[in-house]
Amino acid sequence: MGILSSKLAAVKPSQTKAMTALAASLRAEGRSIITLSQGEPDFDTPPNICKAATDAIAAGHTKYTAVAGIAPLREAVADKFRRENGLTFSADQVTVGCGAKQLLFNALVASLDEGSEVVFPTPCWVSYPEMVKLAGGTPIAIETHVADGFILKPEALRAALGPRTKWLMLNSPSNPTGAVYSRADLAALADVLRDFPDVWVLSDDIYEHLVYGEAAFATMAEVAPDLAGRVLTVNGVSKSYAMTGWRVGYAAGPLELVKAMNTVQGQSTSHTCSIAQYAALEALTGDQSFLPDFRTAFRARRDLVVDLLNGIDGLSCRTPDGAFYVFAACDALLGRMAPSGRRIATDMDFAMYLMEEAGVAVVPGSGFLADGFIRISYASSEEDLRHACSAIGAAVAKLAA
Repeated sequence: MGILSSKLAAVKPSQTKAMTALAASLRAEGRSIITLSQGEPDFDTPPNICKAATDAIAAGHTKYTAVAGIAPLREAVADKFRRENGLTFSADQVTVGCGAKQLLFNALVASLDEGSEVVFPTPCWVSYPEMVKLAGGTPIAIETHVADGFILKPEALRAALGPRTKWLMLNSPSNPTGAVYSRADLAALADVLRDFPDVWVLSDDIYEHLVYGEAAFATMAEVAPDLAGRVLTVNGVSKSYAMTGWRVGYAAGPLELVKAMNTVQGQSTSHTCSIAQYAALEALTGDQSFLPDFRTAFRARRDLVVDLLNGIDGLSCRTPDGAFYVFAACDALLGRMAPSGRRIATDMDFAMYLMEEAGVAVVPGSGFLADGFIRISYASSEEDLRHACSAIGAAVAKLAA
């Protein structure tokens, strides 16, 4: 009998982490690799936030905190939700975790029984199905389509729900597609959910501030306040505030669920780093003037990458409304032959070919449960993005039909 559990045997490693690690390994060997596989802004954390961290150290805030997070941060989160989203929570309804990812996992562990089902639209973030499996549940994917802007349609949601459904996981703006759910989109899904009173909503809003053009951010508990009693709203400082390594996420929802999540966290990681919590407090309450500059830079990079990729024969992509990813269809290239004589049969083959031939790390769409695509992060400099897209175009041109 082996040491590993049967539950873990069904869980796949993250392809985003795997491709990023491979790129780092090749770079260590002396290869020139542009990494567009990881969702990490290239901006530095703003100076006022860094100063808040060093001030916290100087003030001696280096001891244990409450499992749910320091009171000032939880109060600041509640104020953020009230101010920006029209949602009212007490500080006790707020919990802070080691990134939004941990809070999603805590919620699933706290709520799923064997046989519980969790539905989510695909393409989806690589961790959704695997976290559900680790928590003992059954992931149920609902396919969305390019023609619909990768937006989940109410009829597809209705068809996927059943007596075992515990959660709908919804990520807007979306990783990997950049799709943004409008108020009308969310209202249509809420109409379906009203017929299924035992189904809860896990609203993953981590890219909230990264929305472009005419698109506008909305969240389920705001659009459908009558459903707020069964919605957990999850967010964090990683993406919008360029604080990926600080590992601070936050969530708010019904008190019973939040208390259960705190129990899970208390018996696993305990609280989030005390110093990072004080940095997050400054992020939420301090100067916000850099956010429009971040958005402007990301939008320019988005437009650049979409234009360059759509100019490559065999690749096509829609212009995403949010986040910082382009999800490009590469199915027209599958079946072609690389100069080495190897046939490009899958999107993974294509991603590996780009790594080897172009020196560009991307993530295959199959990792997001959507075959025939690649995800490219445009959270890098324009110089790197231009060079990467040029290299991708040259590599594609070498493929033989």
